[in-house]
Amino acid sequence: MNPFSYTRATDVAHATSEGAATDVKFIAGGTNLLDLMKENVERPRRLIDINGLALDRIEETAEGGLRIGALVRNADLAADPRVQERYPLLSSALLAGASPQLRNMATTGGNLMQRTRCYYFYDVATPCNKRRPGSGCSAIGGVTRIHAILGASDQCIATHPSDMCVAMAALDARVNVVGPNGPHSIAFDNFHRLPGQTPHLDNSLMPGELITSVELPQQGFSQHYSYLKIRDRLAYAFALVSVAAALRIESGRITAARVALGGVAHKPWRMLDAEQTLTDAPANATTFTEFAYRLLVEAKGQGDNNFKIALAQRAIVRALTQAADGTPQSQTDKRIV
Repeated sequence: MNPFSYTRATDVAHATSEGAATDVKFIAGGTNLLDLMKENVERPRRLIDINGLALDRIEETAEGGLRIGALVRNADLAADPRVQERYPLLSSALLAGASPQLRNMATTGGNLMQRTRCYYFYDVATPCNKRRPGSGCSAIGGVTRIHAILGASDQCIATHPSDMCVAMAALDARVNVVGPNGPHSIAFDNFHRLPGQTPHLDNSLMPGELITSVELPQQGFSQHYSYLKIRDRLAYAFALVSVAAALRIESGRITAARVALGGVAHKPWRMLDAEQTLTDAPANATTFTEFAYRLLVEAKGQGDNNFKIALAQRAIVRALTQAADGTPQSQTDKRIV
């Protein structure tokens, strides 16, 4: 590990002013950043510890939603009674991720900021455009079992690893940020970026900007939802494909629908125009199969991960069926029935 200095932020203004410097990283739980530093993927010259900031509360918003502080731990967020009752999709996604020990440390803001688990990104002996822009992408033409089938580019085919973010995307969350130019809010769909020609940029944050909270709207889809995660083993594994499905159903027909995919792209994947085709459609297998086709119409495999296209099609149908039936995927008994 390379030498670095360490500072504890006294308030948000202090953190953002210090964070605007070059080669500075904010640290909270450190569940991803410390691993990256140990592997020499990240080499910050300075760490700013933000754990002392007053960003660890879950609060009601004036609009009837919830404001989740950036330092709220994943375990606390999943167990919060308001989240379990009004946003069970989010609670389920959180419980599907990592391990109990990591959920006790990992924070809401840190979860948004975590980086890909691409093998080549972690292997500093190989070229990686995400790690060193312009060096090439070793994954293209390499081992691609876990890589993207949607939204990739000729510069990067990595995927975003978060479970929480897939649910946040489906719930139409907003990310509140403060920086040298003051506070502002970012729609969740605009927070993470597709790789394009700049795969080293994971998100839309500017230097010195700090996530302060994430806001959930009033509509939480508490009855018809499911978070389905398909992975190589039942615990402590990242998704090959995951689906956050949320429906509103009246008299057997869908009146509102939100679907986000994980494990398939550089960011949680949604297509609003495809979702609109579900509105006023019957909540049945034919509708869900047609929707899965629309959502994956541009999917492209890289060889080893070709199987993920068919896997995603089946997972979408299964998750929507679970949501429609009011039988969400259990994160305690992970068997898919």
